[in-house]
Amino acid sequence: GELLFRGPGVMLGYYHNPQATAEVLTADGWLRTGDLARIEADGALHLVGRCKELIIRSGFNVYPPEVEAALMTCPGVVQAAVAGRAVPGNEEVLAFVTTDGSTDATAIAAHLRGRLAPYKQPQHIVIVSAMPLTSAGKIRKPALVAGFAPSDAKPT
Repeated sequence: GELLFRGPGVMLGYYHNPQATAEVLTADGWLRTGDLARIEADGALHLVGRCKELIIRSGFNVYPPEVEAALMTCPGVVQAAVAGRAVPGNEEVLAFVTTDGSTDATAIAAHLRGRLAPYKQPQHIVIVSAMPLTSAGKIRKPALVAGFAPSDAKPT
């Protein structure tokens, strides 16, 4: 679920912005972080992704970092980014990768079949020459999805 916390060091709200404050603070003072987390039996907390990045495929939660990690184990994959795309009645898992030229989308899909549950499998794998980056060096996933055309991808 989403990680929430509160305490004396948590902000009281956004300066002169009650609407933004209401979006991140609950009525009883808990801060919504936007991070997805799980707690192990021993109490260890693991961050598993961001709420906005969560893909709901056929009623199942797909966490992009998990799919990206599986993609990065594929020989020839240099970078990977996973995002969701709304389709009528569902969401698709889209994988964007850069490669060293030694692999293709068919080989990548075959590699993932042994590593991910069927609902986590990307419906499309797109090999791109370069990832669009922010000024901080993070991959701009919305730009990848916006530029996605099914004819560019290898269905899996």
